[in-house]
Amino acid sequence: MRSQRNWAVPRNFCMIWLSRFIHKPTFLLTLCLIVFFLISVISPPALMDDVDSVTAQIARNMVDSGDWVTPRLNGVAYFEKPALRFWIVAVSYLIFGVSDWAARIPIALSAVLLCLLVQAMGRWGFKDDPQDTGTLAGIVLATCVGLFLFTRILLPDVVMTLTTTLAMWSLIRALDEKETHPRRWAMFLAISLGLGFMLKGLVAFVFPVGAGFFYLLFTRQLLRMEAWKRLRPLTGIALILLLCAPWIVLSILRNPPYFDFTTKSEPGQYHGFFWFFFLNEHLFRYLNLRYPRDYNTVPRAAFWLYHLLWLFPWSFYLPFVAKLNFKPIERAGKLRLLCLCWIGFTLLFFTFSTTQEYYSMPCYPAFALLIGAAMAAKPMPDKWAARGTGVVALAASLACIFILWRLRGIAATGDIANVLENQVTTLSLGKAENLTFTSLAWLRVPLGLALLSFVIGVFGAWWKKGRFSTLAFALMMLLFFNAARLAMNTLNPFFGSRPLAEALNASPPGQLVVDDQYYSFSSVFFYANRQALLLNGRKVNLEYGSYAPDAPAVFIRDSDLPAIWQKDKRVYLVASKAELPRFQKLLGAENIQSIREVGGKMLITNQPVAPAIAQQGPEE
Repeated sequence: MRSQRNWAVPRNFCMIWLSRFIHKPTFLLTLCLIVFFLISVISPPALMDDVDSVTAQIARNMVDSGDWVTPRLNGVAYFEKPALRFWIVAVSYLIFGVSDWAARIPIALSAVLLCLLVQAMGRWGFKDDPQDTGTLAGIVLATCVGLFLFTRILLPDVVMTLTTTLAMWSLIRALDEKETHPRRWAMFLAISLGLGFMLKGLVAFVFPVGAGFFYLLFTRQLLRMEAWKRLRPLTGIALILLLCAPWIVLSILRNPPYFDFTTKSEPGQYHGFFWFFFLNEHLFRYLNLRYPRDYNTVPRAAFWLYHLLWLFPWSFYLPFVAKLNFKPIERAGKLRLLCLCWIGFTLLFFTFSTTQEYYSMPCYPAFALLIGAAMAAKPMPDKWAARGTGVVALAASLACIFILWRLRGIAATGDIANVLENQVTTLSLGKAENLTFTSLAWLRVPLGLALLSFVIGVFGAWWKKGRFSTLAFALMMLLFFNAARLAMNTLNPFFGSRPLAEALNASPPGQLVVDDQYYSFSSVFFYANRQALLLNGRKVNLEYGSYAPDAPAVFIRDSDLPAIWQKDKRVYLVASKAELPRFQKLLGAENIQSIREVGGKMLITNQPVAPAIAQQGPEE
């Protein structure tokens, strides 16, 4: 009995402490970050074709070759992006070894740090608010659709968003009259701009500099010498050059001609690194004059309206942002005004440029800070904003019920690729167009989990106790994102080509040929870790580098393939399954041996295969 009484006090104390901790918004933010980003590093289980595997393989090539200056794919120079996005993945490989989950760690950690930085920024700016506005802003950012969706692949935009956010906070901190260390924050501003450039190029300067210009203009500090003394622009430029110049100079020297200012972008011409990176990739791309045109653009109206989706479930709080005080009198008003300039300049910039769905990610933190401030305002807007989210959740619940009911007689057997549309797109969300109603039969479990999440959202929207709706919406997104993760796992054979690479690795050595451009089957290169001949692949991303003097002879045409196929040496071919009739006509059906078919793609060879390998065959 005495022993039980001794344990009672610490046990009760722990329960009380845990109960108090759970009710703190910080706990909710921490939980979201761990579940949404860190745990999901291992999912989807395989890298997808396109940019996902491209980034991972370039980083591996840097580690293997020791050349950390010129990114290369299949031995071909790849000048489209700066090197830092590949360096952070390469460093992860050096620490954890080469794997798909190691490639995802930098993106996941950047998302976590971004949300924590927004929380800290909000706590600093809104420290006098009775509510924890900073943590609310962190929760908004961590649980919005856009941040989760666009961190499922190895895009550097979330890392650049982190540097942009640090730059914006450094700017306002350096300008704050009460700040005792403006020099330190001016240094952080320059460092963040330099790192941003090394991630995405000149566009990383545009958002902080443009938003900062209008902020200085609206606060009447643009012509004040005191403001510029606190920002220390000359010291900042020196720091930026210190960070960026070494890579730029080495890239120019290793990839001549050094300074070419040709004003026309056209096929078959090679002008070195400087011309492609600064003129073709930046100026001509912004003006939509770039060749090769390996990108598409979202319609302007859709680009703006998409933000209602990217910010869901918090989009309905946006109208209440208009009620906030943006007068730059106190610290909170200055931060709100800075966020307004931040959002306005970013969206305006891309309104006049080519743009993808995720290009506006650098202003998500500003949206989160303003939404968090609106949620913490008095009177609280929870009732009407929550009800709006609840209506959407209710409609989504009914849609899930209807779909599940309609799917009751459809069996999910065989390869899901057989019931998907095979459409080619250059938009980030384009693969969603491949889904058909029948294909949803393979997604019953994700649909069921999504239904549960929306029901929680509906319940939370009409619950009248405190901030229960915030907790309910965060839980709704936790379950919904896991439903999305399960769906991506199911669709992984269609999104990527890892099964083909595994079959290739289990087969005897031979020459690999990949049909179409590198991006179409880029995960084969990563998981097989070998170079290949690209059949009709001298286009889009590798076309420019293919004309470099040191480019390897890896590009062939249909007319070259029969001679390669008829040699005594074993040859493997990776291609879309829909192209099989073309190859049967070109090579002869009797000369084709199938090894693996999955996800609408196939691996074939010119020589008989061992029974154990041939048994893999088409996936049922």
